[in-house]
Amino acid sequence: MKKRLFGIFVLILVTVFSLSILGCAVRFQKRHPLDVERIKSLSEKLQELQETKSELEARLQKEIAEGSVSLQMQERGLVVTVVAEVLFDSGKAKVRPVGKEVLSKVANVLIKINENIIIEGHTDNVPIKRSGWKSNWELSTQRALNVLHYFIDEKELSPERFSAAGYGPYRPMASNATVEGRQKNRRVEIVVVPAKIKKARKGTQLETKSKAEEYIK
Repeated sequence: MKKRLFGIFVLILVTVFSLSILGCAVRFQKRHPLDVERIKSLSEKLQELQETKSELEARLQKEIAEGSVSLQMQERGLVVTVVAEVLFDSGKAKVRPVGKEVLSKVANVLIKINENIIIEGHTDNVPIKRSGWKSNWELSTQRALNVLHYFIDEKELSPERFSAAGYGPYRPMASNATVEGRQKNRRVEIVVVPAKIKKARKGTQLETKSKAEEYIK
């Protein structure tokens, strides 16, 4: 009899302990109100980026069909890539009139959003010989700056949203061994970069989101 009562007592203890752990686990998985708000803002931010991409695709249908412009959602944000031949003469950094037409279409969309924008200049790996540039570093950087100034000076977008960088030939998107690859590498990328959120509280659902989903104000 005593053994039976002892067995029942142990069973009760195990059951109570298990329910206690389960209850802790359930409470542990609940989202903190701050995290819920962050997730909501995250969804809104990603939706806004997607809407911006869709509008740019509609405005740049001709250029996209010709292969002179491409749009892509990447981990760092929305990337608008324009081949250099559309924007500049060979070895030059001044934006051509036809290039301004393309940039104007982009600017008319960017003016509607409040995200930060990075202008990145890229070249192929062919050394500069006959132009006045010291290297492809200077050429890529000046091209990025001139695109930036077009947006700020001519289209009057907010300057505090912009920054520029030149990478020369060191971030190719194709092989420089072919003419087609070098043409793809000569480009300007306009990157819409949402601000990143702070890390969520440890153990919450938001912590499992991918890096691509961590863009949020």
